[in-house]
Amino acid sequence: MASETGTSAAASVVTRFAPSPTGYLHIGGARTALFNWLFARHHGGKALLRIEDTDRKRSTQDAIDKIIEGLDWLGLDYDAPPLFQSDRASRHAEVAQQLLERGHAYKCFATTEELEAMREEQRAKKLPLRYDRRWRDRDPSEAPAGAPYVIRLKVPTEGETTIEDAVQGRVTVQNAEIDDYVLLRGDGTPTYMLAVVVDDHDMGVTHVIRGDDHLNNAFRQLPIIKAMGWPEPVYAHIPLIHGADGAKLSKRHGAVGVEGYRDEEGVLPEALFNYLLRLGWGHGDREEIEKAEAIALFDLDHVGKSPSRFDLKKLQNLNGHYIREADDARLAALVAPRIGPKADVALLTEAMPVLKVRAKDLNELAEGARFLFAKRPLAVTEKAAALLDDAGRAVLAEIATALRSQNDWTTEALEATTKALAERLELGLGKLAQPMRAALTGTTTSPGIFDVLVLLGRDEALARIDAQAATTAAHS
Repeated sequence: MASETGTSAAASVVTRFAPSPTGYLHIGGARTALFNWLFARHHGGKALLRIEDTDRKRSTQDAIDKIIEGLDWLGLDYDAPPLFQSDRASRHAEVAQQLLERGHAYKCFATTEELEAMREEQRAKKLPLRYDRRWRDRDPSEAPAGAPYVIRLKVPTEGETTIEDAVQGRVTVQNAEIDDYVLLRGDGTPTYMLAVVVDDHDMGVTHVIRGDDHLNNAFRQLPIIKAMGWPEPVYAHIPLIHGADGAKLSKRHGAVGVEGYRDEEGVLPEALFNYLLRLGWGHGDREEIEKAEAIALFDLDHVGKSPSRFDLKKLQNLNGHYIREADDARLAALVAPRIGPKADVALLTEAMPVLKVRAKDLNELAEGARFLFAKRPLAVTEKAAALLDDAGRAVLAEIATALRSQNDWTTEALEATTKALAERLELGLGKLAQPMRAALTGTTTSPGIFDVLVLLGRDEALARIDAQAATTAAHS
């Protein structure tokens, strides 16, 4: 495998993340951003952000905002304001003219109709669809006066190009397989291939870390770099992310944008950061790696060559770990909006130590906390209602009497009182706890029943138990 610092070992490392703002921050893009950021931070270099917004029809300000917001949420900061590719069209055109003047590019006057006829002929002969270089060696004076033209790169037609990729290893392509592609369109606007190379050079990028779907682009971009006499970056093409079924990750696998995991799935940023880090990169059997340690450990040598599989259950398990580790006040502030305006952040904070024990995401935390803010009469689930039959309500009446005499409203005292009642009634503790949970929360699952009693407070807890126990008296 190639050295990850390659020819730029002596220079300060500069990486870039360059998303196209035609949509949200895709989970694959987020991982690419993370790997670039970690590599730069590991080497004490610079991490830069470039917004590739040359597709003016599909690029939106909303998408730009969402991308930047998503990166910020993940905790990825950059060492300069974002560079917008659309602001640099004149610089891109300038380089195209320099390539033309140096004999590394040429004017192509082929019309749209001519090019389509060429492709039809290639299809008929089952040949690769590739520009046939018809204007490569012709004098521009042969074209009609004032005829529109594009500028094409004069790619070497013989030999081969080899890239020592820091992830993929040595990759070789025959130069004859690369066509003389367009650098500057007829309207003077640059193509993606030209813009990327010029921007990478001008930004001082030393390492191009991106998805392996761009590997072919490297062989198309290198001829520009060589023709301009610019230093070649180290390339590192990381495999794409697939769904659990092995197919390329798409919407049918669930959320594919960072904001989907944040807003819909209730994932914490540190959990997604950790999960994306481990998606295609490893350090032994370690699963949980904090940001500072990730910076210290990250390298390209341990990025795998095979596609990674996105496993939502693994992410949820990791998220559960980070929820248990998270500050209670922070969690309460994140959960409150998921419950609604009735949520009391102070009470949520107090409840968080018992709520977060089993929760895998913020949605589960919110669901588990709803009983705290429910109004009487409580809505009761079907399973909970089954526990509130006549026998259950009779038990509740006994519980209400016992608890009403309890002035020390702590988990320890309440547990002692309830256990004593269970012994007197010759019932297992569960026979008391189950109808009590149904009466207090309206469900069959909750934090520990004595924690529930304490969190609700003496007055509200007794009022809820009384409300269900009273139904027995009404029916008797």
